[in-house]
Amino acid sequence: MIKKAILPVAGLGTRFLPASKSIPKEMVTVVDRPAIEYVIKEAIAAGIEQIILVTHSSKASIENYFDRNFELEATLENKKKYDLLKLITEIVPAHVSIVSVRQPQPLGLGHAVLCAKDIVGHEAFAVLLPDVLVKDSAEKNDLAKMIERFSQNQAAQIMVEAVPDDMVDQYGIVDVQESPAEGQSIVMQGIVEKPAVGTAPSNLSVVGRYVLPAKIMQLLEQTPKGAGNEIQLTDAIAMLQQTEAVEAYRMKGQTFDCGSKIGYLKAVLHYGVEHATLGADFKQLIKELEI
Repeated sequence: MIKKAILPVAGLGTRFLPASKSIPKEMVTVVDRPAIEYVIKEAIAAGIEQIILVTHSSKASIENYFDRNFELEATLENKKKYDLLKLITEIVPAHVSIVSVRQPQPLGLGHAVLCAKDIVGHEAFAVLLPDVLVKDSAEKNDLAKMIERFSQNQAAQIMVEAVPDDMVDQYGIVDVQESPAEGQSIVMQGIVEKPAVGTAPSNLSVVGRYVLPAKIMQLLEQTPKGAGNEIQLTDAIAMLQQTEAVEAYRMKGQTFDCGSKIGYLKAVLHYGVEHATLGADFKQLIKELEI
């Protein structure tokens, strides 16, 4: 069973400027908690027990958020604010550990994943891009289903979702013989980066969730710099496909691209109306603002 997940959080977040000039984009709040907490909770719900943050010197606030703050805890306890104390001490369950490694240079997603090689060791692992929030369907979360599928056949899993045909040029699109049903996987032939409209092999875009065998680390070490003069994870996956099956898993949930401002606002709306204590008031506020 896969127990480790890598979260690359070293990026500068230029799509979220000016806020990301001083605040890591992963720490911008969606309703009442940072975006990255949703991603980590998604991983934990899928059975992950160790989160590996691949980080940067400017992102210390991410590590601090998931660490204990004894002074704050003592203050809340002395003031008998036990509800708030519970909120900050139960962010991550006791059985889950969060560790971090530095990415010394911005050399791409593949390089960020490779930075976690010594912690991952010889185990298969998941990769979750923290820009993307995945809101579960009513059933088991999609990452859990990907891990389950990997456990069955040892084939790497790439999460995908359907996008409108006129938007395929904005995404990495997988090449598959036929589109799988939601919640199912199918062997894929490759990934085409931002194909021109009308030339895409499918309408299934890569979401930012991967379940990968340990072998991918050795392939990343051999991967030359590609697009943007960076080490690309997709190039290593293409190398893996030369010897092993790689499958596209079609998700059942819903995604929000919190790396973009409009995607972030969509996430706030969707998570806000379903919030346990704020949802009803937030819905009323939206009604009052309708023009």
